[in-house]
Amino acid sequence: MKRLLASIALAATLALPAYAHDDAAQKAPPSEVMTLYDIATAPNPDRIYSDIETLAGFGTRHTLSDTQSDTRGIGAARRWIKAEFETISAQCGGCLEVFYVSGFVEGETRIPERTEVVSVIAIQRGTLDPNRMVMMSGDIDSRVTDPLDGTSDSPGANDNASGMAGVLEAARVLSKYKFAGSIVYAGLSGEEQGLFGGKIVAAHALDQGWEIKGVLNNDMISNISGIDGVVNNSVVRVFSEGTRDTETPEEARARRFTGGEVDSPSRNLSRYVKYLGDQYMVNLDIMMVYRLDRFARGGHHRPFNAVGIPGIRIMETHEHYDRQHQDLRVEDGRVYGDTLDGVDKVYAAKLTGLNAITLAGMAGAPPFPENVEASGAVTASATLKWDRPSGTRAGNLMGYRVHWRATTAPEWTNSRYVGNVDEWTFENLVIDNYYFGVSAVAPDGSETPVVFPGAAGRF
Repeated sequence: MKRLLASIALAATLALPAYAHDDAAQKAPPSEVMTLYDIATAPNPDRIYSDIETLAGFGTRHTLSDTQSDTRGIGAARRWIKAEFETISAQCGGCLEVFYVSGFVEGETRIPERTEVVSVIAIQRGTLDPNRMVMMSGDIDSRVTDPLDGTSDSPGANDNASGMAGVLEAARVLSKYKFAGSIVYAGLSGEEQGLFGGKIVAAHALDQGWEIKGVLNNDMISNISGIDGVVNNSVVRVFSEGTRDTETPEEARARRFTGGEVDSPSRNLSRYVKYLGDQYMVNLDIMMVYRLDRFARGGHHRPFNAVGIPGIRIMETHEHYDRQHQDLRVEDGRVYGDTLDGVDKVYAAKLTGLNAITLAGMAGAPPFPENVEASGAVTASATLKWDRPSGTRAGNLMGYRVHWRATTAPEWTNSRYVGNVDEWTFENLVIDNYYFGVSAVAPDGSETPVVFPGAAGRF
C-alpha cells in the first residue's frame, strides 16, 4: 500500500507516468499476502528461550571443545540440533532433509590442529522450483576471552544460541506450509574461529549447484540492553554489502558509468527485509546499515558474499560488549559473560518472525527476473528488459512489478505492476535521474526482492 500511494503521488507530479503496454497489466495481484501476518506472530518466545537454555547448558560449544560427550561440548550441541530438526521433520511428514556438512581445518591461527568443523543443515524442498533456495543461519559455536580456550564454560546464550534457536523456531513455523522454492535452515560451526563453517557450507552449495538467492545470517538476536545504556526491544539492524565482493574489473568499470554502488543483491535483499517488516510486523523498526557488518568486524554471511551468494546480517541494535567473548567473572562489581540473564525471549521471537516472513516471502515468490538490463541513454525514456522463465518452475508466475527511485533515495519509493511481460518503458523518465529495477510476483502477491539491472544487481 505504501508503495502504491507513493507511485500514484509521483505519477501525479510528473503528469506523464509510465503506461501499461497490454491489458494483462490491468489485473494486479493482491497488495498483501495475508498468510505472512500469521507467520510474523507465530514464533513462540518460550520455545525459543527453552532452546537457548538447552544450548547454553552444554557448558561450552567452542569449535575445539569435546565432541564425544553427550552433555558437554560442540559435539553434543550439534547432535542435539540435528535431532531437533529430525523431530520437526517427523511432525511434518518428513518435509525436511537433515544432514551434516563438514570439512577439516588446520594450520590456522584459531584452529592450529586438524579439526573437523561440522554444520547442521535442514532443507524444506519447494514444490515448483526446488533448487531455488533462501537460507536462514545461526551459529552453533561459542567462545570466551581466549579464542583457543575450548574447555572453560562459555554458555554463549545471546552469542549465538539465540540465533540458532531462532533458526529452529523458524523451521517449526514454516514447516507447516508449502512453498514454491526451498528453504534452508542452517546451524553453522566455526564462526568464532574464522567463519569456517560458512566457508565450508558455501563451497558445498556451489558443488551441489544450489541456487541460493539469499542468506539471512542471524548473530545475536536476543539482547535489548546495550553497553551504551540504551534498552530497546523495537529496533533491529540489517547489515549488507553495497557492491558485490565478486565484482570483476570489467563489471566495476560498467558500474562506474551506469550506477549500482548501493544496489548489490545483498543490499536489495536488505531492502526487501525492511519492506516486509514494515508491512507485516508490529512495533519493530528495521534499521538498514549500509555496511557489510559492524565497523571492522565480521559475520557468517561474509563467506557466502565472497563466492557471489547474496547474504545479510540480522541482529540486535544495542550490543553489550561485556557479554561477548568474555570469561565468566565479576571485576570491580562489573559482571562479564554471555549468560541467560542477557536474553530477552520476546525480542528474539520478533526477530525470528522477521526472518520467517522473509523466508516465506522469497520461497513463495516466482523465479527471480533474469538478465535484467537497462537502456535509454540520450533519450527521453528508460527501458528495462529481462528474461522470463518457462516450465514447471514458473508455475506460480503471474507477472512483474517495475520499480524506480531517485538516485539518492535509500529505498525503493515507486512501483507499478506491469503484467507478464519481459520489457517495460518508463515514458519521460530520464534514465540519468533515477534508478530502476524489477521484481517477479505470484498470484497471491508473494514477490521477489527488486533486481537491479546489470551485473551489479544480479541475484
